[in-house]
Amino acid sequence: MKERFMAKRSLLVGFGGFLPDRVVSNAELAERLETSDEWIKTRTGITRRHLVGPNDTAASMGAEAARRALDYAGLTAEDIDAVFVATATPDQAFPATAVRIQAALGMKQGFGFDIAAACSGFIFALSTADAFIRSGQIRNALVIGSEVYSRIMDWEDRATCVLFGDGAGAVVLSASDEPGDRGILSTHLHSDGTAGDLLYVDGAVGQPDKSGHLKMSGRDVFRHAVGKLSSSVDEALEAEGLSYADVDWLVPHQANIRIIEGVAKKLNLPAERVVITVDRHANTSAASVPLALDEAVRDGRIQKGDLVLMEALGGGLTWGSALVRL
Repeated sequence: MKERFMAKRSLLVGFGGFLPDRVVSNAELAERLETSDEWIKTRTGITRRHLVGPNDTAASMGAEAARRALDYAGLTAEDIDAVFVATATPDQAFPATAVRIQAALGMKQGFGFDIAAACSGFIFALSTADAFIRSGQIRNALVIGSEVYSRIMDWEDRATCVLFGDGAGAVVLSASDEPGDRGILSTHLHSDGTAGDLLYVDGAVGQPDKSGHLKMSGRDVFRHAVGKLSSSVDEALEAEGLSYADVDWLVPHQANIRIIEGVAKKLNLPAERVVITVDRHANTSAASVPLALDEAVRDGRIQKGDLVLMEALGGGLTWGSALVRL
């Protein structure tokens, strides 16, 4: 029987991201939609997005992000006990994208499963992995967000198709019994199914007569977003007896520059302490937070010891936050 290691905390030790090669600008979209670069930028902050090629999948992108995270951590796939994948766009109804990634990495040990919480998925997956580590069931985990939203877009609907992009991000979590306060301090998850019709995909395997396209009531989602995200942030800080001034970096879900700025304003955080990738990546759903985190760690903005606050809101509605000291 495998001996349990009772960890004090889960440390983030590896970071990786992957974006498809194809870059689509607002101007390119404006050639076939009744829109413009200025219209999109003004309302969303987005200037371009990456879209998958014919050979890209949620599993292939997630596996590449995972390889980069493992390389950063100095670990191999053999060191990993579990793979948690947040995705709203799996390649198949089953098997899970997580086990496809296991296979791609050459893992024959451990387990993996998918988590469906739309754009909040990475926060939900991070919390799940942290719970498994703290319980002593696993020591090392891959937490991945991977999305191919371009395959569920109605490319005739300018209100939605301009907002999203494809990509994958990953982190490696490792158990630690070191003294101090590094690692995941707390996570806070919420959902409200009564608001499910504000943001959803019209159909699934069990409903073949539906469109299979993303549908969104943009104004209503925006109205919920700032308030729910701000309350989730407050909840995380209060749980640790911390204040806004203690936060070094906000790494938000990259849905819309106005939502990001609204949350930052409520936190009284200056723009230079907010990681923003929505301008170049658009909304990559569950991949957006780990992609932004990977970028800011690798370019040196986020340093060891920094207090990082992550938050996201997605269809469900689901929302949540994670407070981490790197």
